[in-house]
Formats: sequence, C-alpha cells, structure tokens
Amino acid sequence: MDMKNVLNLRILLALMLSLAMFSCKRSSSSKNDSRATGWKINDKNGGFQYNTNFKEQATSPGLVFIEGGTFTMGKVQDDVMHDWNNSPNQQHVQSFYMDETEVTNKMYLEYLDWLKRVYPPDDPNFKLIYEGALPDTLVWRNRLGYAEMMTENYLRHPGYGEYPVVGVSWIQAVEFADWRTDRVNELYLEGAGYLKRDARITDVSADANFNTDTYINAPTETFGGNDEILNGGKRRTQTNAAGEEINVYAKRESGIITPEYRLPSEAEWEYAALGLSELRSYNTIRGRKKYPWSGSYTRSGKRKTKGDQLANFKQGKGDYGGIAGWSDDGADITAEVKSYEPNDFGLYDMAGNVAEWVADVYRPIVDDEFNDFNYYRGNVYTKNAINDDGTVKVVTTDDIVYDTLSNGKIVPRNLPGEIHQVPVNENETYLRTNFDSSDNRNFRDGDKRSSRQFGGNFNEDETVTDSETGKMYNSPKHKIERDSAGALIKNYDKSNERTSLINDNARVYKGGSWKDREYWIDPAQRRYFPQDMATDYIGFRCAMSRVGSKSKGKNKTRH
Repeated sequence: MDMKNVLNLRILLALMLSLAMFSCKRSSSSKNDSRATGWKINDKNGGFQYNTNFKEQATSPGLVFIEGGTFTMGKVQDDVMHDWNNSPNQQHVQSFYMDETEVTNKMYLEYLDWLKRVYPPDDPNFKLIYEGALPDTLVWRNRLGYAEMMTENYLRHPGYGEYPVVGVSWIQAVEFADWRTDRVNELYLEGAGYLKRDARITDVSADANFNTDTYINAPTETFGGNDEILNGGKRRTQTNAAGEEINVYAKRESGIITPEYRLPSEAEWEYAALGLSELRSYNTIRGRKKYPWSGSYTRSGKRKTKGDQLANFKQGKGDYGGIAGWSDDGADITAEVKSYEPNDFGLYDMAGNVAEWVADVYRPIVDDEFNDFNYYRGNVYTKNAINDDGTVKVVTTDDIVYDTLSNGKIVPRNLPGEIHQVPVNENETYLRTNFDSSDNRNFRDGDKRSSRQFGGNFNEDETVTDSETGKMYNSPKHKIERDSAGALIKNYDKSNERTSLINDNARVYKGGSWKDREYWIDPAQRRYFPQDMATDYIGFRCAMSRVGSKSKGKNKTRH
C-alpha cells in the first residue's frame, strides 16, 4: 500500500473516531440538557425549571411506606351478621404511605392550637371555625354509666396525650388532613429557602396564611400577598427575556411540594392492615392470616409472651380488658398508641384500640366488575373558580361559607387563603369516556343495573325508586335550619316508607375498637356511620399517595 493510501486511511479513521465521540457526547448529554430540544434546563437566564436531581419521594412526618400489590379484599372467615357486604374480590393497590399510629390527642391539639391563634374564637367572625373543629367530648357519656372523667380529661390531659383522638367526625378528620398538608409543605418550602424563616409562627394570621394549592396556582396570593414572607428566604430569582430580575416560586416540578395528606381509601386501609409483605409464610398461603399479625388467634403464641393479648378489644360481656394482671390487655378504654406490636408494614393498632374512618362512601357491594385498581367510591370532581380577569378566586375573610350539619353543628366550607372550588361541568366532561359528571358517589348504584326495585318502579326517564328521590337507598331526609336569631329548626323525617340508613353521606369505618368484640377486628369487616357524627370508638389516621417508583429505595430494571 502506498503512502498516499495510508494517509487517506488515517484521515478516514480519525474522522470516524471524531464522529463516534461526538455521537457519544450528544447521546450522553448532561441531565440538565433537554433530550427533546437540546436546550439547557434550569438555565440561570430563564427557561424551563425542573428538579433533575430528584431521587424519590421523602417520607413525610408520621408516615411509613406501604409497597402496593394485589390482595383479596373482603375475605372474612366469619360473617355472623349476614350483611353480605364483604364478598371477596381481587384488587390492586398502588404504593402509598400511612400514619404508623392513629392520630393522637396531642397531634389534634396542635391543630386546635393553630386554629385558635390564626382564627381567634373570641372574634365573632371566626368563632365558628374553632368550634367546628372541636371534638365532641360528650361522646363518652352513658345514661347508665359514669364517664365524666373522660368527658373532662380525655382530649386535653397530658395523661392521654398519646392516646388516639375520638369524638371526631369524618368531616373533621378530612379538615385535619388538609391542615396537615399545608403545615408540612410550609415547613418544606421554608427549609428550601422559598419562605421567610419562622413566618409560619410569627407572621401568620387569618388574612395571611399558607395554602398548598394557592401557592401552586397563585403564589403571589399566598400569605395574603405578603412579599416579606414570600421573598424573605434565600432570595430566589432569575432573569426574564427583558433582562429584569424576577422572583422564582417552587412548583410541582421542584419536587419539594409533597402530595396531600388524606384519609386512606377502604382498599388501602384493608391492604395495609393485613400486612401481606410476608406472603411467603406457610400460614399466610393457607389462609390463616386472619388479623394484622400471623395466625388466627388474638393471644401471642411466642414463648416469651405466650398468652398476651395482641390487640385492645372487648373480650366478653362486661370484660373490656381481662382480669387485672397477667391476662389483662392493658386497657379498659383506648390504649396509648404503640402499646402492641406493629404489623409487617410497621403499622400499629390496625386491629382494636379505635376503629378508623376511611375515605369511602359506604355501599354493600364493592364494584370490582367496573374497577379493580385503586378502588374508591366517593369521587366528587371540582375545579378552581376563576375571576373575570382569569386569575383564581382566593377565599377572603368575607367569603367564608358555613354549613349546618344534620346534627346542628356548624362548620366552615372553606377558609381564607384557599381557592374557591366549583363542580366540573359539561365543558370538562364533553366527549370524555372516563367520567361524565362532578359527583360520582352514586355511580352504578341505584340504576337499572344494580337495583331490585325496592318499593319502586322503573320508568323511561328515571332511575329506580322512591317517588321522592329516584335513588335506590331510601334513607331518612332530616332537615335542619337556623332562624334569624340562630336558633335551630329541626325537621325530622317521620316517613314510614324509609327502608335504609345508607346514603351518600354514610362513610365506611374499619378495624374494630376497644368497645368491639373480636369479630370486628378482622381487617375485612366493614361498617358505616354518618360523616357528620362522632363516637367514642372511631378515630382515624392519614395516608399519602406515592409518586414515582413502586418500590422504595430502588429503581429496578426488570429483565
């Protein structure tokens, strides 16, 4: 081969090597380079801002991780009540987080303290906000029993600080979860330098407080538009196209703002209570996992703790804890949280102590034919209300709306700083196949496909039923109003045609309590209670959805 050909070959090889290196460089570009456009992400001079360093969702205060999976929902070994409301059905639950314990008196008192500071009850404009959040301490009273000690002390005395809060309605539990979401995100944003340090304590007021949705949709309206708080952290700015310095606010893309605290769905609660992470165990496979712990008995079989009760429940007539001493379960009413061993997910008291509210509206049948993934009945879809100028409508102190509940209690529908919500309409549902209305609590229930015509007839224009409502579940329709002087006007429904207590305001509660027999501590058992009423045996715990990977601490590649 002559020298000229050798030279040409070397040049060709050099070009090929350069192209390969260039190609390599382009394909393995920096994580801050867009794979869509090649543009810089997080450029100091503006443009698309995104958290490219996000690894996985941090576990928020009080929660433990529950890895999702499939399970048989509604599977019970006994059905002595013959309710036929827990037919076994296969469901899949996405990964989520749940409180390791029930919400305690101390946790709830922190909520009440915040409300009292921000909405002083001695101000007539805010009195009903604080009163609407107070647990009903009179739930302890019994006409033939002495319980004034609990009525006066259970909520506030430090001796009961780590005991589960009771006397809280489903509505109050939801409001607590909303408040908790805002306080945690407020702390996260302060820690990341987006908010003035300690403003959540020193600067907050009825006209200037933090709401997560408002911060995301209209950040300048948060804290009543107080720039000192919004820009008082490590000042975060970027330059716009005109070369002007503008403030930067955290968005969903920042990864700082956590999903909301909420009540768990019934499927989530039951899945978490069963603690099926040890599915490979022989007893579990044979169907012997009746409770959150392994086995079918309520006493420990371990040599060291043999005979000890594994949960706090009523053991028999007149027996709420056993004979004092060795066989005692350690509690006659509720017990301090973490008094018993957790299940395999690390959750305490998923059987006994207090029963717990879940998010679902109650119906006897879980409609797994329509959905077997993240099942939940109770969706009511809303959207942000928009002002004439296109901005979101934020609630002010003059906009607070109060609802009078069926028991006469008054609670605020919204609080200052929140965004007004309105139902979705046909503009959002037009030609959609996945939903066609705002309120879906009664979906596939009470229509021709799901009714047996209880006391009613079908016609061409209506769904089944009772001449007054057109719904399958013919429950009493009590009405309560207040006159101009604030006195209650009670109108009881005394109709003899009522056949059920089930309606769209009946919520599921699970888990059994200190007041229940062993039968009810099976996680698959289910009961219902009005969402605006409370008892001395129903409490609650919060949950939070998981974003990103199903498994915690790993991004698995399946082969």
